[in-house]
Amino acid sequence: MQDISSLRIEVDRWLTLRRRVTEALELLDLSEGDEDETLRDGIWTEAGQVSEELDRLEYELILSGPHDRDPAILALHAGAGGTDSQDFVQILMRMYLRWAERSGFRTEVLDSLRGQEAGFKSVTIGVTGPYAYGYLSAERGVHRLVRLSPFDEAHRRHTSFVLVEAMPEISSDIEVNIQPDDLKIDVFRASGAGGQHVQKNSTAVRITHLPTGVVVECQNERSQVQNREVALRILRGKLYDMEQLKQDEEQAALKGKHITAGWGNQIRSYVLHPYHMVKDLRTGYETGNTTAVLDGDIQGFIEAYLKSEIGERTAQVAEE
Repeated sequence: MQDISSLRIEVDRWLTLRRRVTEALELLDLSEGDEDETLRDGIWTEAGQVSEELDRLEYELILSGPHDRDPAILALHAGAGGTDSQDFVQILMRMYLRWAERSGFRTEVLDSLRGQEAGFKSVTIGVTGPYAYGYLSAERGVHRLVRLSPFDEAHRRHTSFVLVEAMPEISSDIEVNIQPDDLKIDVFRASGAGGQHVQKNSTAVRITHLPTGVVVECQNERSQVQNREVALRILRGKLYDMEQLKQDEEQAALKGKHITAGWGNQIRSYVLHPYHMVKDLRTGYETGNTTAVLDGDIQGFIEAYLKSEIGERTAQVAEE
């Protein structure tokens, strides 16, 4: 039902956009020969808004991965640079919180470890909203800051690094659905102590879950029905643990291999001295307005990366 609701909302947004285009074209036809500038200005304003909405929806079409629509977990870890890198974690945390706020996402600081002098050694943020992971996956990698250090008495230039990790928040509400046809149930006499009743009657129960091969037994209760109920509870718990392990492994794979937050691994540089420049080394996208970027204006970097990704995928398909 959640998937249906999400898809219905997505389709409705495209239908609404089509309706707005149709209505704008009809108004444009009606305005032919009309000298009312207010009407024409309104049509152009609507055209601009429709164009912006179309661009946003097109970017969401790029986000077609299995987890791109999911909420995200964003983790920031201080790397090389000592106190400056811990302060850089706090700077990036503020940047991402501001970006999420202006993008309509909800955020929650799930965990944080403060530095000894300033900033944070690590911060974990939950980001909730449509396509949160799809957008934030563009931020994975090592970020580099160059500035005059406020923690250096000589006020020398320092370079510090932070590792940014983005992972989809896979739902923990795992439904364990056990089909009766998937179970093989055997009954046998209990082998342990239990008195004459237990020894003479087949009260013990062994259940085999055929799809996974998981086997559970129970022979502690006095009746076969009770042992069967307990065995099913154990089976549900084992299947739940298996599914949790599967999701943990999937998250680890999506998280990617470990990258050292230091020289040579950066994806983006934030230079505040001797000049002002933020540049993404993967796409070449750059801006001199470092204040705006650190205040959360990073959508341009994200969109440039997504465009480059879809370009690479298209090229690979063409080669194949």
